[in-house]
This record gives sequence, structure tokens and C-alpha cells, in this order.
Amino acid sequence: MHINRSALSQQQHRVQRYAASHNAFDYFNMLTSPDLLDALEASLPDNHRERLFPPTETLSMFLAQAMKPDRSCQGIVDDAAVKRLIHGLPLCSTKTGGYCKARKRLPLEMVTGMVRHTGRLIAAKGSDTWLWRERRVRLVDGTTVTLPDTQANQTTYPQQSGQKPGLGFPICRIVGVTCLSSGAVLDAAMGGFKGKGSGEQALLRSLLDIFESGDVMLGDAFYATYFLLAELRLRGVDALFEQNGARKLVTDFRLGKRLGSKDHLITLTKSKIRPQWMTLEQYESAPETLTIRELEVGGKTLVTTMTCPNTTPKSALKDLYKHRWQVELDIRNIKTTLGMETLSCKTPEMGEKEMWVYLLAYNLIRLIMAQSALVADVLPRALSFKHTVQLWLAWCGTSARADDKDNFTKLLDLVAEQPIGNRLGRIEPRAVKRRPKPYPLLTKTRELAREQVRKYGHAKKLK
Repeated sequence: MHINRSALSQQQHRVQRYAASHNAFDYFNMLTSPDLLDALEASLPDNHRERLFPPTETLSMFLAQAMKPDRSCQGIVDDAAVKRLIHGLPLCSTKTGGYCKARKRLPLEMVTGMVRHTGRLIAAKGSDTWLWRERRVRLVDGTTVTLPDTQANQTTYPQQSGQKPGLGFPICRIVGVTCLSSGAVLDAAMGGFKGKGSGEQALLRSLLDIFESGDVMLGDAFYATYFLLAELRLRGVDALFEQNGARKLVTDFRLGKRLGSKDHLITLTKSKIRPQWMTLEQYESAPETLTIRELEVGGKTLVTTMTCPNTTPKSALKDLYKHRWQVELDIRNIKTTLGMETLSCKTPEMGEKEMWVYLLAYNLIRLIMAQSALVADVLPRALSFKHTVQLWLAWCGTSARADDKDNFTKLLDLVAEQPIGNRLGRIEPRAVKRRPKPYPLLTKTRELAREQVRKYGHAKKLK
């Protein structure tokens, strides 16, 4: 593969110049320094006492646990015991009881506060060149994760109705808001897979306060509803969604005010029937009519509150909606690269805490990527998340000191060495090439399956 030595040399010089005029390491250290963690620890209850695993150390271990391929509590406790041995500190037991109790005591507010703080800081410290037409764009989307099949988890996070009892897994729904320019998670809401208030719309409404006037919300067709668009309009927030499937069937570009080819303004009327999830006060505060813009680009019908074709031309909206796919990549990075797709905690309280720890680990990686993008003069989205994770784990596995600013600056240079390609419009089949192992699916409870194995032996492999 051909390497552009001149471009690489120029990039290294930019890093060195930036490091000379800006303390790149301090930007990262500001979030992970003892000062910040001590401030969070100071907010703990007055009856808090010093233990073998104080909240700050417990959170650090929890983060390291989420980042390791082996996510077991035993592995992280063994790691802590070896580090204490090497650094001449008092030895601790390799039993996991103390650490598990410390994780349980760890305040959820401490973890959620860190996620929101890191998200805001990463987004705020970015370059103006990262913005879309000088505006902040926030991506929204939902996903699900599964938890261990315990009674407590099943009660809080019921599985799908069609699943036989004892066979499925508890499902938690998550709706998150990420920054388009940096990829940082700004906030998230979690709930059950089914039941009142568990839908994506309800969870998203609990996050609307993080949007500021002038922001742009970018999402898929699930969010293109009258009441959400009306609420965003009241907050001074614009939106760009794909048109809802039911509405798309009746879209007629011959109606309304024509702005161009398959581009028009239409006026929607508020439904006479109040949705069950909506309070009477919320329903009455919604406007009676709402003017929106519909346009067709690239075979998709989009709906937006950015109604002026001069300020936001059709081509600009088309290019912006292509970037909606970035939130899918963010979710993949959290669930697949970091491993949040299947959680390990056996209670809903710890499961929620575990999810927030994964989001914090994700934001800390995004923090490194944002700083690398600044020093290398590239966009954060042009850098590889997995490459950064691999470098950071390798860095943590060395004896590098926390105050080694020169080497940390070089680490940022390494992060920028592996850019990713332009993924806009990429199409891949949703299929698996590698065949699964030839074993039948478990279609009965594990206890019953064990009893049948004792009586009749193991089932034959599938051909």
C-alpha cells in the first residue's frame, strides 16, 4: 500500500505545533483527573467511609472491566491485585465479594453525571468547522439490549410477548442522543421493551431538555409525528426526519405551496383525539396547525421544519440526511465494539448502572478521538473508533505515566494515522455468511432440558 510520506510528515508537524501552543493532555486529563473524581466523591452521603474500593476507584475498575474482552468481575479484581503487588501497595484478596459490593454502592447519579458532563464538554470543545452550516446537529435513535434471565430483570424489562416462558431474555429499550460532529453521547433514557411509557417517543420526550434553540434533530421515520414536530418548533429546534410510512402513502406534491420539483410546504392539522400518553395540558398547548416541508430526494420522502429553500436548499437537506447513518455506527460501536449488546448484571438496578458505564467508556474514547482530530486537523468522524479502542487498551497495558504529555501527544498522532473511508450511501446485505454450529435451538426451559439429557442423552447434531 502506498504511503504518502509528505502528508504523514505534515500531520506530525501539525501535532507538534498544536502541542506546543495547547496542552493537549490537559484536555483529556481534565475529565479523568483525581480533582474531578474527588469532586464527584464529595457529593456522596455524609455517612460515606473510606473502603478498600472507594467510589472513584470502583468507577475506574468498572470502566476498565467494560473495556476488556474478559468482562468478568474476577478478571478485573485479579488485575487490581496484581497492580497493587507491583506498586508495593497493601495486598487485597482476589475474591470478588468486596468489589461487587462496591459496584452496588456506586451512586448511579455519579455515573450518569459523568456521561452527560463528558458529552457536553466534547461537543462544546469541538471546532466550528465540525458544524453543519454553523448549526449543531443531534442524532436520535433507539436500540435494545438483553439482560440475564433472572426474575428481577424479567419483572422490570419484560421480554417479547410471543416468547415462551423460560426461553427468552429480558429486553431493555434505550433511546440516545449523540452529537453528529463528535459522536459523543449527550444523554440517554432507558425503559422496558413493552408497557406504558416504554416507547421510543416517550423516552425521547424525557430527553428534550438537552436540546437548545438553534439545534437540529436528525432521525428516522419513527420520529416524524405531529406532536414531536410541534414541540420542537416551540423550543426553537429544527428537525429532519424521513416521512412516516403511513403519511408517505398520502403524500401529494401537487398540494400545498410548491418550492421546487417534489418539494413543497403543507399545513397539518392537530388530531381531534388526544393520544393516551399525552396529558390534557400538553395536548392543549400544542398548536392547532403546523406548517412543514416535504421533499423527495434519493428515493426517500423527507419531512422538515426548515421551510426556507433559500436558507436550506434541497441539496443541503439531502446531504444532511445521509449522515443519519452515523447514529447506527455509534450504536454498533457501543453494542458490538465495546460489548454492551448483552449485559451481565443480574438485577435491573445494576443492569442500568452497567449500561451507563458503557456509555461513559464510549465517551472517553470519543474524547481521545476528538482531541486527536483537533491536533491532526481532521474531522472526528474520519477516525476509527475501534482503532482508538485498541490503541487505548495497549496504552493502558504499558507502564506509561499519567503525566507523560509527550507520549500522549504521540498517541493522539497514532489515532489519526488510520482514517476511515466515506461510508455515505454504502449498501451491505443483512445476511450472515458463516454458518452456526449444528446444534438445535433451546426450545424448553434449561431445567427440563437437563432432565431429558439425563434420561435420553444429548440430541443429535443437525445436518
